[in-house]
Parts: sequence; structure tokens; C-alpha cells
Amino acid sequence: MAEAKKPAKAPSETFTAPEMPKAAPFPQFPQFPQMEFPRFEMPVAYRELAEKGLAQAKHNYERVKAAAEETTGLFEATFATATKGASEYNLKIIEAMRANANANFDFFSSLMGVRSPSEAIELSSTHARKTFETVSEQGKELASLAQKVSTDTAEPIKAGFNKALRLVA
Repeated sequence: MAEAKKPAKAPSETFTAPEMPKAAPFPQFPQFPQMEFPRFEMPVAYRELAEKGLAQAKHNYERVKAAAEETTGLFEATFATATKGASEYNLKIIEAMRANANANFDFFSSLMGVRSPSEAIELSSTHARKTFETVSEQGKELASLAQKVSTDTAEPIKAGFNKALRLVA
């Protein structure tokens, strides 16, 4: 059996895109006239005033820059002082904790060797009294150290800040 061939479309039946309209040419504007400003000489008084202002601005910049550099150095030194003080404080706390732990171990070792309840009570009251005295003393030492660290840290800031303000003013 013979296959039926589809008839080919006539050229008029194929789709063609419509033509796009051409863009309008970019409008040409007349060239603006170039204006030349007249060159004129600045009066000497104005020039001197501008130079004076520039010199004063440079001088002020140098003063502020010096004060900022000094303040930066001051903060670096203060941070180092505060870090050192905090380290000392932490070491003191660790030392106190170690002493208290050793005292408690000694107390429990002694408590294991008691022979009567009255001896246990006496040992406990002695340990409590010693612990209270030790903790009080450690608290005083820590408070004193904290005050020293804060003073050592704050004093240079105060002195440096006052000095920087004097430089800027």
C-alpha cells in the first residue's frame, strides 16, 4: 500500500515574522558653547589667610595625631597591667582553693581516726573555726589584691587622659 504524502505547504502559508519598525535617530542637540572663566589673581590678603588656615589645620592635625598615638600606647599598657593583675588574682584564688582542699582532706583524715563522738565534735568545731579564720583572711587578701589591681589599672588611664586633653587643648 502506498503511503499518502501530505501536500507541501505553499510558500504563502509559511509563517514569517513581521518587520520591526526602524528606530528613530537619536536627536542631535546643538553643541553648548564652552564657557571659559576669566583667570584672575587672588588678592594677597586672601592667599595669606588661606595659607594661615592650612598651616593651623596641619598643626592641629599633628597635635591630635600625637595625642591619639599616646592614648593608644596608654591603652596598650593599661591592658597589659590589667591582664597581669587578673592573672595574679586568679593565681591567688587557685592558691586559696588548694589550701582549703588540703585542709579539708586533712580534716577528713583526722575524722577517720576519732574514737568517740565528743572527739569528733571537738575536731569538727576546731576545723570550722580554722576554716572560718582562713576564709576570712583569704577574702581580705583577695579584696586587697583586687583594689590594688584596679588602682594600678585606673591610675595610668586617668593620668594619660588628662595629659592627652592638655595636649589637644
